[in-house]
Amino acid sequence: MFRKELWIAAATLLASLSAVWPANSQESSSRPDAATPSSSPATPPAVSANAPLPDAPSAALRDLLAAACAHDEVSFEKFLTSRNAEAFSRLAPTARTELMKRFVLLDGAGKPTVSVNPSGRPQIRCATADGAAEIQLGGTELRENIALLPLDIRDASDLHAGDPHHILMGMVRENSSWKVLSLGMLFLDLPSLEVEWDQAAIGNNERDALAGLKAIAIAVETYRKTYARLPESLSKLGHGSKTSSEAAGLLEADLISGKSEGYVFRMVIVGANDLGAPAQYELSATPATYGRTGKLSFFRDAKGKFHAADHQGAVGHSLDPVIE
Repeated sequence: MFRKELWIAAATLLASLSAVWPANSQESSSRPDAATPSSSPATPPAVSANAPLPDAPSAALRDLLAAACAHDEVSFEKFLTSRNAEAFSRLAPTARTELMKRFVLLDGAGKPTVSVNPSGRPQIRCATADGAAEIQLGGTELRENIALLPLDIRDASDLHAGDPHHILMGMVRENSSWKVLSLGMLFLDLPSLEVEWDQAAIGNNERDALAGLKAIAIAVETYRKTYARLPESLSKLGHGSKTSSEAAGLLEADLISGKSEGYVFRMVIVGANDLGAPAQYELSATPATYGRTGKLSFFRDAKGKFHAADHQGAVGHSLDPVIE
């Protein structure tokens, strides 16, 4: 689905850049050869062999948008400043994906197609299962190590979508490569935002962790009823070529791996053996990174009750408050 809102929280107005632009800075042209040759990634999106080459900032922005369309984290990170790239690597996977979505206003991962318009300027089409976006880059305004590029983005899957969104992108030259600096009039400052994003995601992660713990408990009980014993590990609850006690087909891969949505899941058999109805077990879910992916530790006791409390990332226990 095409997203009409462009959400990037930010800290500093782009207007402050005027203080660092020299008074005699060169006004750039919209001609494709107005800037230094591109330092784009090793495998840039394919374009026609006869198409004129875009200037370096345009090529970098083109490739960044193509990476955002495909949810290609590795390629996308190449076009972040070193400060932002470091923060991007620390974000939770869902937050990294959410950031890339905002550049193309689409929810799902898509297939980017790059071409040029009659003026030789790059245009990108991002097609997903639920919709498509077309992005047209304008002429580059180059001032020393800062480049401003206007772009229009519109819903290509709806003929009646109305006027395109007009956005002014800022690029900065860092170590001879062009990196994204701003969207509209706002700086892209991931280090200032990563803690805020983590806090916003914690609630969802904790709800998903509790739901995951309950799903594991249901799968374990189903396994017990089917095979008259407890599974020795979560891996026994996964899918295989055929259903058996070694691959019961009761849980999806993320929970079987013991790590999902920023939480780590564990199962412990309580007692001397795992046979029959008397056998008991305990389950736990703890934040993979306390304070970033979650704060609450969840615990399912041997009697089947669920508990939650903040243990600074440690495993919970049956003395914690009971939750439904």
